[in-house]
Amino acid sequence: MTDRKRIAVTGGHGKVGKVLIPYLRAQGHQVFCLDQEAPYTLDEPYMQVDLTNFGDTLDGLASVGEDVYARPERKAFDVVIHLASVPHPRMVPDSEEFRLNMMTTYNVFEACRRLGIKDIVWAASEVGIGVPFDQTGAPYVPVDEDYPLRGYNVYALTKVLGEVMAEEFCKNDPELRITCLRLSNVIDTEEYPGFEDWQDDPTQRMWNFWTYIDNRDAAQGIEKALHHAPRGKDAFFITNDDTVMRAPTEALLEAHFPEVERKRRFEGNEVVLTNDKAKRVLGFQPRHNGSQAR
Repeated sequence: MTDRKRIAVTGGHGKVGKVLIPYLRAQGHQVFCLDQEAPYTLDEPYMQVDLTNFGDTLDGLASVGEDVYARPERKAFDVVIHLASVPHPRMVPDSEEFRLNMMTTYNVFEACRRLGIKDIVWAASEVGIGVPFDQTGAPYVPVDEDYPLRGYNVYALTKVLGEVMAEEFCKNDPELRITCLRLSNVIDTEEYPGFEDWQDDPTQRMWNFWTYIDNRDAAQGIEKALHHAPRGKDAFFITNDDTVMRAPTEALLEAHFPEVERKRRFEGNEVVLTNDKAKRVLGFQPRHNGSQAR
């Protein structure tokens, strides 16, 4: 591989990380995991860290070498992929979720700045643009990256503020790149049979316009973002091409969001949170879907 990178992945044992790390290694990259959980095996290049602690974060992101050759160094990684986060609202008290998500993101961004690491891929979220749409409304469809940001709950607020923080970090360092990937609702393979439960009641999934992303395609989107060259902050939706529903998207929108402006018509069960920009700019192309459950 001509573009082999040394990569640190925070939160590497989560729903995306567990498929991302093997995928990156299969692409020829060197991967080092930072997570609060213990390593899967003793052979895993890994550091157990508390990313809300700045000293831990700085030390972890300065790691080079292994075993007796391990040492801290500036510019230890070519890219940092920041996945670590409380993944849903109300898993912990709101003030604690805000502290955890904001401190980990700030600490990673600031540690990279001090260590001279100029490339960051951050797992942002679809929720930062107003999800749930049945509560906040939606300006227009298809939903694209020009949508206004809105933090409906504390989880969404941390994603909105994370994007603002990314932009400010990049303003202060013209060599820095922070690519914010707005991942849709991440689905694991064993969750696909559950799609059938929603077919008779679309309201169960209308909160994000019935959108999802397979975790294997989330991994592909992240790997594609490693090669995004322009400096500064940029954002991309990482979504599947279809919705979780069998019903046509036009019919679902007419039934549940008749007041929302349509900028174009949708074909079949085409996704509403469009991945057009990720396809055009990053070369992203989702390959996995829940058709077997529908």
